[in-house]
Amino acid sequence: MSNIYHPPVKRSMTVAGHQTSISLEPLFWNRLRAAAEAEGLPVNAVVAQIDVARLESETPCGLASAIRLWLMTRT
Repeated sequence: MSNIYHPPVKRSMTVAGHQTSISLEPLFWNRLRAAAEAEGLPVNAVVAQIDVARLESETPCGLASAIRLWLMTRT
């Protein structure tokens, strides 16, 4: 396994029609790619779904945090 203590890596993507940058540690980028592949969707489509869910929350957090939390709830 690569160094789990690697600092966040910023990536740009289009989410819901707008360009955004997201900073996640490589471990989370890897898990996000695997989750997207398992769902048969592009990464930006999964991120868009997470974004909608977080914005519908009573206490929305930042997008990067929402992605980490979403990943932690997957089995």
